[in-house]
Amino acid sequence: MTINMQKNINPDYIKKILVIGVFHGDEPQGEYFINTFLKKNTKPKKNSVFYIPRLNSADTRKNKNGVDLNRNFPTKNWVKSENNDYFGGIKPNSEEETKFLVNLIDKEKFEAIITIHSPYKVINYDGPAEELSAQIQKFINYPITSDIGYPTPGSFGTYCGIERKIPTVTIEIDEEENIETLKEKFHRLFEFLENEY
Repeated sequence: MTINMQKNINPDYIKKILVIGVFHGDEPQGEYFINTFLKKNTKPKKNSVFYIPRLNSADTRKNKNGVDLNRNFPTKNWVKSENNDYFGGIKPNSEEETKFLVNLIDKEKFEAIITIHSPYKVINYDGPAEELSAQIQKFINYPITSDIGYPTPGSFGTYCGIERKIPTVTIEIDEEENIETLKEKFHRLFEFLENEY
């Protein structure tokens, strides 16, 4: 497994931020937003941002082992589930991608984390991220909620936001919106994260 992580690093950073483009392989838009942004060779003025354009190398919701990575984190609410689209693995933290993120988060001590999903057209936050969500809403004009509307045992948001108190925001994009329009919105958001947040 190879995870392509790119960094826009300021050696005198104020905050460290993590942005993940593709958790579910059938939700590829985040990779496009990140890669096109990084081609601009922007240099952050204030914060260090770690970008993972594609965490999941498969083209399906689940990874190559048939595990939904967003149900595989070692949370207090993890349960072994049926082997369906939301299968969280045979045990928590069983997947290489999950282990990579757990180790990265322990090592880097991020002040904020953002993931890009689809298709619900909502800004969903976990943990102390209400203020960050309101700032994101200025760029991505979606409603904000702390409840996605269904149980998510073993989720990344629970692991980072609720249990570790890291402001964690999931941006669920509207698949019907023009991809180029969305790209420009996300580029402005990334510039904000690097230079103003």
